[in-house]
Amino acid sequence: MARLAFCLDGGPGGWASSQESGDQQAMQAAVDATLRLGIAADAAGIDSLWLLEDPDGWDAFAVLGAIARQTGQLRLGTGVVNPYYRHPSQIAASIATLDWLSDGRAFLGLGRGQTEWYERALGMQIGSPTKRLVETIDLLRQWWNPGMVATSPEGMTEVNVQGWERGIRPLQAHVPIYLAAVGPKAMSIAAEHTDGVIFNDLTSFDFMRDQIASVKAMAAAAGRDPDQITFNARCQVTITDDPEALYERRKGTVAMIHSLPGMERLLQNDTHDIERIMTDVRQAMKVDEVLARGGAFTDLRREGDLAAARAAIPGDLMAELVVAGDIPTVRAKLAELAEIGVTHVFLAAPKELGSLPELVSQLRG
Repeated sequence: MARLAFCLDGGPGGWASSQESGDQQAMQAAVDATLRLGIAADAAGIDSLWLLEDPDGWDAFAVLGAIARQTGQLRLGTGVVNPYYRHPSQIAASIATLDWLSDGRAFLGLGRGQTEWYERALGMQIGSPTKRLVETIDLLRQWWNPGMVATSPEGMTEVNVQGWERGIRPLQAHVPIYLAAVGPKAMSIAAEHTDGVIFNDLTSFDFMRDQIASVKAMAAAAGRDPDQITFNARCQVTITDDPEALYERRKGTVAMIHSLPGMERLLQNDTHDIERIMTDVRQAMKVDEVLARGGAFTDLRREGDLAAARAAIPGDLMAELVVAGDIPTVRAKLAELAEIGVTHVFLAAPKELGSLPELVSQLRG
């Protein structure tokens, strides 16, 4: 098996539900757990920790900054932020600051965001999300160069920056940018402008295989070395003797994430009618109604029928999406991922963080 780099997702856990209930102890526990996860990951030799950021949740960079001062090797970044919720200049500042706090270990996980939230609930002008991604990447590279001055090139229309000079740039000469890509336009942006692709949690192997080949071909056509592009699969690899129970629990992720517009592509599969399945899931979760008014994840949790959504998702589909089981089973799936071109895989954080070094050793063999 080709050597895969192991990564971890960090997030607020029960933060959102704790906010709704006003449970301050639970919120504090979520923060503490993430800090402990970062420290344990660093000690275990994990490659990187990626912190999510949703517009109704916490500030990822604040937590990453705290972790940076308590770790020494772990790469730290977002998974992901977008150029609507954060202006590109703010992204440039946040990453530069994190890079200095971490002695040069920062990276940026970037995505387009769910535009309904920003346009309908937060009153922003949306324009073209894919163009905004390209313009943001261009501006970031200008600000992170020694001159630290950025101007929107002619023809760029989404972010109008005119000679804005920043006072801080990252410690690293080149900060990696990884793009959370689903559709063909985002994949082409990743191939031509970024250091890698992020595949969302519960993405089918079929989808990843096809897109890795496509991105590499597009990178080569653009004059880039395709072997320098990383492919990061957020598989949440889990060692368990009861994978069926995990399949059932993970249906909640499909109901909340893959039901959003366009995200069903990630479930690409020749043995299931994905369009029919996800139509039923979206109806159960009231996705169209919630997004029509700009509602976010908290609204989906509150108004959707999660039990009905779970019932619409076949268990055998989950068995094809979830990387879980005993050590031999998981190692076989990791070998398949490496074979199709995945370079980095995400582990599910074990309940006992002290077991991380042994887990990594077992998976590497």
